Amino acid sequence: MPSEFDLISRHFSRATGHTDLAGGDDGALLTASAGMQLVVSTDMLVAGTHFFSDCDPESLGWKTLAVNVSDIAAMGATPRWATLALSLPVADEAWLTAFARGFYDCATTFDIDLIGGDTTRGPLNLCPTIFGEVPSGCAVTRDGARPGHDLWISGQPGRAALALAALRGELELGPAYRDEFMLALHRPQPRVALGKALRGLASAMLDVSDGVLGDLGHIIERSQVGCVLDTDSIPIAALTAACPDPQRTMQALLHGGDDYELLFTAAAAHREQILAISHTLALPLHRIGRIDDQRGHLRTQAANGTEKPLPACGFDHFN
Repeated sequence: MPSEFDLISRHFSRATGHTDLAGGDDGALLTASAGMQLVVSTDMLVAGTHFFSDCDPESLGWKTLAVNVSDIAAMGATPRWATLALSLPVADEAWLTAFARGFYDCATTFDIDLIGGDTTRGPLNLCPTIFGEVPSGCAVTRDGARPGHDLWISGQPGRAALALAALRGELELGPAYRDEFMLALHRPQPRVALGKALRGLASAMLDVSDGVLGDLGHIIERSQVGCVLDTDSIPIAALTAACPDPQRTMQALLHGGDDYELLFTAAAAHREQILAISHTLALPLHRIGRIDDQRGHLRTQAANGTEKPLPACGFDHFN
């Protein structure tokens, strides 16, 4: 049976591109670029909580890194380095080969060096830490939303939640949409280019991992504002085409997690620039609401002006 160090050497040791000293010592050595701040984030994935234990290991390798890259994107930063801590029930060579292939596929796509980590025996648990860079003072945080600002969402939230429900046997997805929705769940696409393009335009931003409403609640809380969602602007059509249950699709869009789209606010004066970014990146950006001064209050507004309060609740590991 291979040792811990054999596993690391065989599966997680590759040449790095922008690291002074990577794996093989007690720590890595990095040099941040001049005029940059470091952005650091950790996002753990646990079997049975974040993924099925029998899921495809190559897709899991991609997702393990991608969900961390998404945190860097949400601050308008560029991902640069990552570490990976693995708890494995057994040293399955075939599983590790496929997992590493997916992990490095994501790392190559976003030009990230794997610079170290750890392995141990135990329940399947995947814990990367990612490091990125952003020009000093330019990081987009959650506390900059102001009354009058627009609320935007990228892409198509809700696909991953519907895919998960389909895997659980709770619904059937239309065959024309199933592969697309499963891809959204298993191989999310971090919006790094969008996050960088929104520096200086977005006033607050985060990635949607625990549901649009739940994550919007973090912006409302940190910025000490309220928000009105425009029900006619919420991008629901693609979901209802795949699953014609309106209650299920709206639940998936507003409360489902695992989308890793960017939710952000921006002054109304930036609308044309944001739409130009959407065109350049070939990525839909939807203006779905507005920020107001009703601190802590989240509600929807229909075309006739009728408002309805909403709870800002998403996925919570302890509830």
